Amino acid sequence: MVGTGGTSRLRMLIRFFLALRVAGLKPSVGEFLQLLAGLRAGLADGTPDGFHALARTALVKDETQFDLFDRVFGAWFAGAEALATDATTGIPQDWLRQQAELLLDDEDKARITTLGGWEALMQAVRERIAEQQGRHEGGNRWIGTAGTSPFGNAGYNPEGVRIGGAGGQRRAVKMWQRREYRNLDEHAPLDARQLALALRKLRRFAREGVPDQLDLSGTIEGTARRGGLLDLRFQAERRNAVKLLLFLDIGGSMDEHVRACESLFSAARSEFRHLEHFYFHNCPYERVWRDNRRRWSEWTPLPEILHKYPADWRVVIVGDASMSPHEILAPGGSVEHFNDEPGAVWMQRLLAVYRRAAWINPVPEDQWEWTPSIALLRELMGGRMFPLTLDGLDRAIARLKTG
Repeated sequence: MVGTGGTSRLRMLIRFFLALRVAGLKPSVGEFLQLLAGLRAGLADGTPDGFHALARTALVKDETQFDLFDRVFGAWFAGAEALATDATTGIPQDWLRQQAELLLDDEDKARITTLGGWEALMQAVRERIAEQQGRHEGGNRWIGTAGTSPFGNAGYNPEGVRIGGAGGQRRAVKMWQRREYRNLDEHAPLDARQLALALRKLRRFAREGVPDQLDLSGTIEGTARRGGLLDLRFQAERRNAVKLLLFLDIGGSMDEHVRACESLFSAARSEFRHLEHFYFHNCPYERVWRDNRRRWSEWTPLPEILHKYPADWRVVIVGDASMSPHEILAPGGSVEHFNDEPGAVWMQRLLAVYRRAAWINPVPEDQWEWTPSIALLRELMGGRMFPLTLDGLDRAIARLKTG
């Protein structure tokens, strides 16, 4: 039998589950039950740190959502102690059931049905509730108040974690309000590591070159077919077969985005064996270059690139697309040289050859409408302009895969 304290904790856990659903993380009922099974098995070590790690492992599907999970977790823990203070004023079961009906998808509802319905699910949850019952005051182990436990508030422990309420001795090592994964927010600017992780989604492996690696499964199969006589099989190394042309805007308004573009360039070089890069200013015209120090003496005609690199290469253009519209629409519009043909014409030629192309813009997406040239280039790209964020790169890579 679960007492009022256990009922309160049950409601708190369900409230946490529903809070994650509202925030957009969408953990399933099955994953929630896995969390509860882990709690019952003692995998959380009876500590908030342990519960945080266990809950994140069980309920978060993508590391890009760690930051959002931490925010929900912090808000939930801030209110958890208040909910546990009075076990008689918890959340009504009817309300929980109504919220679940609104937030759970058809798959989760079907899972609940196979478990025997809502009451059976609640019973499964109750069976997985850990030992602590209700609010705890004093003592040295449980989450509570006015004690020496390392978890809680208004007490004393030299190396504690404050949860809810106000601090006592001001010696807590950690507060859950501090988020550990803020740089993994899918809308935040990226560093080289996150860029590399994102670009890996574009990889497509194929075996190329001399067959100089042992094919273990093939060797086993061949040996078995020969009645036990050793039949060594070899295969070529698996390599990333994706070929990438990278065009980087440099100078002018791009100066403030240099660090982000350097990170992207570094990540791309580490992930793609077949990578060629070129620089341009504002808009690609009839010529591009590899070395900015020799841009006026050593440049490459764009038509040469269009003929040298086949259509199976992917194209990524990186630039803020911020310039005078004349630089895109008019002959002679370039601020650095007289271009016989508008930048729009060269963009169309580039995209006519390379169907799988994307423009990555370091300017935040909510600011694009302020600059007419961004709208022009976005239209020329057929909408294939994406922000330099984790979410933006994911969308760009999806387009680069399909065209």
